[in-house]
Amino acid sequence: MSELMIGIAEAPGRRMVAVRGDLGDDNLANTLKLQGIDAPGALGLTGGPDACALWFSPDEMLVLGAAGDLDGALSGQHAMALDVSDARVVFRLTGAKVGEVLAKGAPCDCSDKGFPPGTVRRTHLAGLAVAIWRFDAETWEIACFRSFAHHLRAWLETAAHPAAAVHP
Repeated sequence: MSELMIGIAEAPGRRMVAVRGDLGDDNLANTLKLQGIDAPGALGLTGGPDACALWFSPDEMLVLGAAGDLDGALSGQHAMALDVSDARVVFRLTGAKVGEVLAKGAPCDCSDKGFPPGTVRRTHLAGLAVAIWRFDAETWEIACFRSFAHHLRAWLETAAHPAAAVHP
């Protein structure tokens, strides 16, 4: 296969913890902060490629990387934490044309203006439910259920092939 327009690699293994609760609640935010986690704002992320928190909805976020004992820390609050590490796979996408490649199969605006660094979207890509987030100009990640990882990777490789370039 010829060289692709973007880099596609399975992201390093990180613990993934789904947190449910009112993300606007000060008690929850303080508990998370004690665990080293800053709750993200709407459609955003906090942290970086090694450890981050992704906003999924007003009452849900996904924490990737070191998360401590969140389940124990949240005891007594109207919140929960569940380790979902085995359920999903994350791909790291790199390069200047990642947004162009993703735009071929996602209904959201993947341009620099519509999807600036620090943005998170839960959407569909290649017929799959995914979460996409962007760390900086050329570093994105995308998560899907592990059982669909082969399909997503094949779609990404096809969409990133130089012969499929939108603006060659």
